[in-house]
Amino acid sequence: MSNHPPGRRDLMGWGAMAAGLGLLPASAPAQQSPARMEGAAYTPRFVTSPDGVRLAAYEFGNPQGPAILFLHGYAQAAMSWDRQLRDPALARDFRMVAIDLRGHGMSAKPEGDAFYKPGKVWADDVRSVITEMGLQRPVLVGWSYAGRLVGDYLTAHGAGALAGINYVNASSTLGDPAFLGPDVGLLGPQAMQAPGIDAFIDGTVRFLRACFATQPDPADFQTMLAFNMLAPLYVRAGLSGRPANYTEVLKALRLPVLVTHGEKDRILATPMGRFTASTIPGATLSLYPESGHAPFWEEPARFNRELADFVRQAQGSR
Repeated sequence: MSNHPPGRRDLMGWGAMAAGLGLLPASAPAQQSPARMEGAAYTPRFVTSPDGVRLAAYEFGNPQGPAILFLHGYAQAAMSWDRQLRDPALARDFRMVAIDLRGHGMSAKPEGDAFYKPGKVWADDVRSVITEMGLQRPVLVGWSYAGRLVGDYLTAHGAGALAGINYVNASSTLGDPAFLGPDVGLLGPQAMQAPGIDAFIDGTVRFLRACFATQPDPADFQTMLAFNMLAPLYVRAGLSGRPANYTEVLKALRLPVLVTHGEKDRILATPMGRFTASTIPGATLSLYPESGHAPFWEEPARFNRELADFVRQAQGSR
């Protein structure tokens, strides 16, 4: 399969929309390969979690370099990290792996809350990728909802296999309204979980717009909308209402941690990032005054430089 499929954005847009609305099968067929991303050589593969869910994984960069495992947010996909995975400097020095979370992208999309509500299934997904792909002391980079996956992993499996963690505009607790931005309601039934085709599409568009202080260009936005539509309504609903009791785990963490947060975030407000950084002993807080919910996309040069420095420091800390 070519690394540069013609008309990728147009073709993916129709396919993603059909899958997200339940017009195509919910699970990727066994013979299907993870989607190839445009503009960079990489190795696609599937990893199977203990409960049988097949996860699409994508490996970029230097196979001998320090490992980075990228975890995307709610209704997103591995392609969210395009500006990291295709960065020549990062690819030269690091082994980068990004996955489509269960229910997202090209990963399987089983129906039923048992596949989405328990923290253990998310923890086991992360461990399965680390184990099956042989990632040696990876740095986890968790964006938005993936902060909860990091918490699930630490709760179930501890931090012994990790070199460090980068929380990126990430959720690490629930309950304090000060941690929520003015557009966090777009995650609910009025937008991202709206029933009906028109409302479902419109809600996804509004949520994506709210993620950026500086809007993506039309072609990039079209791609983002396409892979967001791959997350069906039942998956989005399954991710909601989960407990997030990670505070004691974070307090006990003895690991290099970088907390990155865009100060114009309309989904998770800056106090969320400040809470994470102040709760984890020794954590570093890096604020991006001009970025919204996705500083890795809006200011990739700074983000990639800080990530590279952090990974080198974390890998040398033991």
